[in-house]
Amino acid sequence: MANRSRKLKPKASKLNQPRAGAMKRVAKKPQKKLKRGSWLSSILAIAIILSSASLIMAFAWISVLFIFNPDEVSWLNKILPAWAQIPLGKHERPQTLKQIQLDLSKKNQIFGETLPLYQDVKTSFLLPVFQQRANCLSDCEELVELRVYERSKELEFKSQSENYYYLTTQFPVTGPDESFVISSLLDGTSEPQDISIPLPLTEVQRFEGKTPSSGVWFDLRGKRRQGTGNIRYGYVVYYNPERTNLLQMLSWTSPNGQLPKWQQVTGDATKELVVDQTVGLEPHLQVYQVKPLKLFLKPIQLEAISLKSSTFKDSGYQNALSIARSGLWTPAFEWLKFIKKQRKGILSEAAQAQMDVIRLHSQLTKTQAQKIWASPSQEVLADLIDGRWEKALQVFEASPHNAQEIATLLKTDEKRLWNRTAAALQVNPNRREVQAWFALILAVQRGEGHANSWLKAQPKITKENLTYIQDLLARLNGKGTSQISSTHPSQIVGTVQPITEVNNTEWLQPNSSADLKLMDNQVWYQVEVNAFNDGKRWLNFPFENFNPPKTDAAKFFWKTLGITSDPEIQIVVWLPNGEQKITIAAIKAVQLRGKVLRLLATGPKIPDNENDILQPKPLALTNAALEWVQPSPITLRELHQQNPQGVKVMLSSLWQSLQQSGEFPVGAIPSFEQMQEKLGDWPVQVIDLTNNTQPEIILTISPEAIASLKQPTPEIQGENPEQRRDRTIILSDANKVIYTDFTGNYLQRLSAIAKLSGVQSLALLVENAHNYSLRRWSEKNQRFE
Repeated sequence: MANRSRKLKPKASKLNQPRAGAMKRVAKKPQKKLKRGSWLSSILAIAIILSSASLIMAFAWISVLFIFNPDEVSWLNKILPAWAQIPLGKHERPQTLKQIQLDLSKKNQIFGETLPLYQDVKTSFLLPVFQQRANCLSDCEELVELRVYERSKELEFKSQSENYYYLTTQFPVTGPDESFVISSLLDGTSEPQDISIPLPLTEVQRFEGKTPSSGVWFDLRGKRRQGTGNIRYGYVVYYNPERTNLLQMLSWTSPNGQLPKWQQVTGDATKELVVDQTVGLEPHLQVYQVKPLKLFLKPIQLEAISLKSSTFKDSGYQNALSIARSGLWTPAFEWLKFIKKQRKGILSEAAQAQMDVIRLHSQLTKTQAQKIWASPSQEVLADLIDGRWEKALQVFEASPHNAQEIATLLKTDEKRLWNRTAAALQVNPNRREVQAWFALILAVQRGEGHANSWLKAQPKITKENLTYIQDLLARLNGKGTSQISSTHPSQIVGTVQPITEVNNTEWLQPNSSADLKLMDNQVWYQVEVNAFNDGKRWLNFPFENFNPPKTDAAKFFWKTLGITSDPEIQIVVWLPNGEQKITIAAIKAVQLRGKVLRLLATGPKIPDNENDILQPKPLALTNAALEWVQPSPITLRELHQQNPQGVKVMLSSLWQSLQQSGEFPVGAIPSFEQMQEKLGDWPVQVIDLTNNTQPEIILTISPEAIASLKQPTPEIQGENPEQRRDRTIILSDANKVIYTDFTGNYLQRLSAIAKLSGVQSLALLVENAHNYSLRRWSEKNQRFE
């Protein structure tokens, strides 16, 4: 038993060993857990260090952005409380267009039409700001400021549904002084008026097409009523994208209402800015070149091409510039072409620019001189302005009447012809034709004695030339007439028809004992007077309260009608091809029966268009009666680009008027798009006819144009042939029809627009069933009467 016991102990001992080993292994497990926790702690520590570094770097980067461009971190304002908001670099938050407009309205200012700086108006634009003028009746919105806005690039605003814009620059605007605006009308003899009243600017337009420099050019403009027309004036403003600023580059004024334009004038590829200051037949073009400047904020300037100085010491070149400055553009240009040819086509840049400006003026004076003029005095004026001395003398010598009329022109000339002849004589004092014109001007302005004394004092004048010029001076007197009649020139408008028989007892003539006889190849004409000027005012048919004296009635009529100084009358006939043919007739007698005043005249036979119902009736008028006014036509589509809203309303009024006249069936008015498609190419003329400084719209509509709007049926032409003539509608600036030929009887036609002597407003020359009438706008009755 004892042995068993001993044997059992080792077993028991062996059984306990695994437990001990197990306990040993258990004892080691805590050591392994401690190592893993240490590893995790290390990772956590490293992560904390790295995140802290990232945060530090992020905060550092945000700090840099905040210092140099706070706008880049504006997105943080979404998560920051109000007290911690980041102030923006532009010192104000960007705004939407609606917000900008609302802010302006609060300041009683008016939001103008946005103009793109580049192709996309959503990226950046120029905004004109207007203000209502006090006590104003027309053009009441005055430009007071220009603003430039650029779209915000911050993420905070780019993600919005509406575009947000920053104000990048502001440019306050005050119009030019009135004295500057009217300075272009001064003739050099008048003293400039010191008028410091600023005139309003009412429009802003961007210059389209290719313009010099990398920036954008704008035209700020307004208009001022002057007589029967408008003077245009304004500023040229340049936007410099490198400095994001607006610069006023030029103040301009145009007495003929033309707007500045960029035009290729000189030889290089860069365009010049041309300002047209032409007055009547006197051309005057200011040409400006873009020149660099060494100024940080103003890197360029507009510099006028001057004719006052030259880099050439050549005397011929100096003489050419001298006569150009006097207004003899064509002779100066021909002289410069010769000098350039001598120099084998080589001129300095400045000299070439001067030559190009002179060429530009010469093109205008040549065009004027080549026109067919109804009046001898106008023809001579155009010839002398272009330096056509010989041709002008031929007109002067053509008839005694021409000599008298041209003498009146020379007497009233305000140095423009005097300066030209004086400059031409300075260059070539021995040219006979120039001497003749200088002597004629001297005779009518200072007396024939002065002219003869000057002629005899010329050192190289030949006896033949002296006799020739003195004969011209004698023509100023004429046979049996005074030098220049002191009575007013005849200004008569009437309807004319040939007649075959004349009864002497029915007509009044200055010499009552003389018989009324026809010369060879002449016929009688009876002119029914529709309107005439008695030297003080215009009188219109019917002539009521017009009582001549019982004795010497013929002398009364001759003086009242101005026939004493101007006994000739033009007869205008329209040929089938639309050309005008003018025949000169002589007034022989006068007749007043009831309220009808008639003239008896003799002249060559006129073409017979009595049976051509499509042609206007023959028209009779004296030289000084009318000055035709012909505004340049544009299409309705072009007018729509200038005034979109106005044209929409105008087309609606036009369509209603055509419906009321019976041309179109009454019904729904087509949409604007439909009307624009059909009427877009119709020509219109824009001119102020009512003296309110606002232009009216004149549409002359052909029968083909009317037919194109309807179904092409045989009835289009109508039974009445009068319906096949062009007809006119005039709409006011308020889009009301104030004149129409669509009256239903087809017997009324607007023939022309004319300026009457001594009258501020323009007149309509209207052909009626049997005669013509002159109609002017009545402010009181708001219609043409």
